[in-house]
Amino acid sequence: MSLPPVFHDIAKRVNNWGRWGAEDETGTLNLITCEVVREAAATVRSGRRIPLALPLQQDGVQTGMIPGRVNPLHTMVQINQELFGSGTVATSDDVVTMGLQSATHWDALAHASHSGKLYNGRPAGSVTAHGGAAFSGIDKPRPLVSRGVLLDVARALGRDRLPGGHPVTPEELDAAEELAGVRVRPGDIVLIRTGQIQTYLAGDKHAYAYPSPGLSVRTPEWFHARDVAAVANDTLTFEIFPPEIEDLWLAVHALHLVEMGMLQGQNWNLEELSTACGETGRYAFLLSATPEPFIGGTGSPVAPVAIL
Repeated sequence: MSLPPVFHDIAKRVNNWGRWGAEDETGTLNLITCEVVREAAATVRSGRRIPLALPLQQDGVQTGMIPGRVNPLHTMVQINQELFGSGTVATSDDVVTMGLQSATHWDALAHASHSGKLYNGRPAGSVTAHGGAAFSGIDKPRPLVSRGVLLDVARALGRDRLPGGHPVTPEELDAAEELAGVRVRPGDIVLIRTGQIQTYLAGDKHAYAYPSPGLSVRTPEWFHARDVAAVANDTLTFEIFPPEIEDLWLAVHALHLVEMGMLQGQNWNLEELSTACGETGRYAFLLSATPEPFIGGTGSPVAPVAIL
């Protein structure tokens, strides 16, 4: 089954291939310039630091819906072991087996492909079993610090949480921007709150996974017009799930990662940040969100921090 004409029409309008050169592997992160970072640092007023990551735990957000994406399995390999003889200093060590996209994470540009292509026209076959992503892997975007902007769509619509299956539209992003009293500008990292993660925090993983609110296929043009550097939200699937256009699965993934070259993140906990922004009336902040640099990885866990 081929992608429908509506997808290809949008793809042509948001395509960034060649914009930063034929060899580029980082896409819209090129928009985070030194000037952007200086201006981001100037948003810090109180120095309050708000963590945005979910805990890494075996009883995590994954339900088995996505094959192979396992929650973290934590194992102790040393417990108070005196490596250098009795009476010496003892140490404890541990290992973790997990899906790189199992909890709060970034998707690398190589995470998605369509029509046999990755971002910037690279062949999808360059992702291999032994090497992972040869191009545009998660090890490329480092460091990742910029101005973050919270678009609290749920609150902008007068709700604490959007219902499952709700498509977040460009008009709703406009409403959230108006609520924030801030204009999204080039190089920003936009965080979109639907409130959906509350269902996971309340212990209902299956309601969190399906059906899910998420970004409409109409929103990539909104981000493209504003030259957004990256986007993350508080859902498992990022985009509306099931899709708003029948059988057009993961269209927003393909438009962001493949056509635009724009990182996207999932499972970000934006609840404390939403409260803080509402209390202060300030929705722009310094955001530090560098992924772990797994060579060849198509995604990576991240422990983002918003600094107000």
